[in-house]
Amino acid sequence: MRIGDAAAAVGATPRALRFYEQRGLLPAPRRTRSGQRDYGPGELAVLRVIRQLLALGLTVEDLRGIADRLPLLAADPRPCRGSATPDAPEEGVVGAAVVERRIAALDADIERLTRLRDALKAGLADRRGAARPACSPAD
Repeated sequence: MRIGDAAAAVGATPRALRFYEQRGLLPAPRRTRSGQRDYGPGELAVLRVIRQLLALGLTVEDLRGIADRLPLLAADPRPCRGSATPDAPEEGVVGAAVVERRIAALDADIERLTRLRDALKAGLADRRGAARPACSPAD
């Protein structure tokens, strides 16, 4: 399957597929005699996993650290289950450590954004209070 068809099949763009390949998430697919990329079912399965993990909030950098295990995840879509093995010392295919790091980063972002929201609300409340005309006693 050519890159445009493969991209459409996984809900991506050809540019995204080339990007995943450049970043090491996806091994270079076979090439046709004319040099075009030729994606098979295995590559499509890995691409679907990449798209799902990105949609869950993991980053391309997160996935780079586990790129060699993405084909395993395509075969067994339970990302954090399983037990450690000599080949995959973290628990599961994706690894609990990757997920825990992403959760910690999201928690830090939420905390930072909450502080920012609260500061904006306080500034708005102060500004509204200052914009009110001073009341004069009725004669």
